[in-house]
Amino acid sequence: MSHLPYSPPGWLRNGLAITLYTALLASRNWEAKLQDPEPPYQEKIFTGAGGVPIFGIVAIPDNPRGTIVGTYGITGSLDNQWFLRLLGRKAFAKGYAVVLFDWRAHGKTAVLSPTLTSDGLYEGEDFVCIAAEAKAMRCPAPFWFTGFSLGGQLALWGVKAAGEHLFFPLAIEDIAGAAVICPSLDSNRSLSYLVKHPVGKYLEKAIARALKQLAWQLSNLHPDAIDSAAIERANSIAGFDRELVIERLGFPSVEAYYQASSALGILPDLNKPTLIIYAEDDPLFDPTLVPDLKAACASNPHIDLMLTLYGGHVGYISSKANQLQIGDPDPWWAWNRILEWCDRFAT
Repeated sequence: MSHLPYSPPGWLRNGLAITLYTALLASRNWEAKLQDPEPPYQEKIFTGAGGVPIFGIVAIPDNPRGTIVGTYGITGSLDNQWFLRLLGRKAFAKGYAVVLFDWRAHGKTAVLSPTLTSDGLYEGEDFVCIAAEAKAMRCPAPFWFTGFSLGGQLALWGVKAAGEHLFFPLAIEDIAGAAVICPSLDSNRSLSYLVKHPVGKYLEKAIARALKQLAWQLSNLHPDAIDSAAIERANSIAGFDRELVIERLGFPSVEAYYQASSALGILPDLNKPTLIIYAEDDPLFDPTLVPDLKAACASNPHIDLMLTLYGGHVGYISSKANQLQIGDPDPWWAWNRILEWCDRFAT
């Protein structure tokens, strides 16, 4: 398909600048830049892979045209992930049923279970389980899986899992595919790049602190489930996975775990329509991944890649001129493209 162009304000034509601006400033005034109200959500506890309870919220409009199932990135919860809640508002206003959830070890899901993350290995099946229960709640097909950053990786795993795990009343044709923003593709390469970068190393430390806080919250909620000494030792992103995750999943090393959960590695296996929005100036990911991503997408006709020069990591705030050029009602370029893309397949 032909892709509508993306252009940020001039002062945000830098990957780090737009990433920091989106995370620190846009999060404060996003509601003022959006016309759509909060949907009438109801809370729901889903049952994910292995019987793990997953907390979510569901909103179903009159005569829904399909269902968006989504989650967020490496840290946070539904209570503070405004970028995901923004999608919920826009999708509901366009007539989609919306299912948003706290993924494993996050938010209210962490309250329900001490089960830790697996970066897609089980979260992919969680997406499918959630879609099946959502269908039973009258959320209609087609179902689209979505997320951003690490949540984008999880959604891609959801498409892969849909071909391997189906649950009544879900049918394989009910899963339309995925549409993701800046998905994590290869943690081995990107973390190695990040910790060596003069600025990136501070971003890695900030994420690691948030993960450590998440681990302490889990420990407080489930005191017998997590070793406090292991939490003390977890002072990096890789350290979190080394100390708390890989042994439970049966991996001999963090490197082996990251290789197994790599989203780049499963792109050839995706056989449903999949949209990937990715910025070449993303400061969190190794830039050498860009040609590999292009090659993987070019070899799979099911994948539509929107590769942009700018956008940073989950930035994609468009300039006023860009909004006028393409007819967007607001600056949320990436979500506008995703919903526009899903509209092509909706009934």
